[in-house]
Amino acid sequence: MTEKQERGALGEQAAVDYLRQNGFMIVERNYRVGRSEVDIIASRYDELHFVEVKTRKFGTMTAPEEAINEQKMRALRRAATAYMAQHNTPLEPCFSLIAVEMVGNSVESLRFIENALEYGW
Repeated sequence: MTEKQERGALGEQAAVDYLRQNGFMIVERNYRVGRSEVDIIASRYDELHFVEVKTRKFGTMTAPEEAINEQKMRALRRAATAYMAQHNTPLEPCFSLIAVEMVGNSVESLRFIENALEYGW
């Protein structure tokens, strides 16, 4: 595993831990359909969150949030649409982002941005 992959895995685990600590139930991790993927699918209350996790080294010039582009948003929408079609759920879908910044193997900063991507369901 490369350093970047290891950092990404640690960031994703930190995101899962954060969500659980804040009342979310993890439904699925790394859900794939075709070439599209959702890092975490989690539920809380009446919402089903499709969560993208972006992890970066602390202090880099680009914040993790800035890594979401139109291509990534389309891929998230495709995966979420496929998931909703496969699973009969009354939950309201929403897109959230967790931005993680790390120093070595330690989380320096974690930001949860609920409803980060607007999508007309």
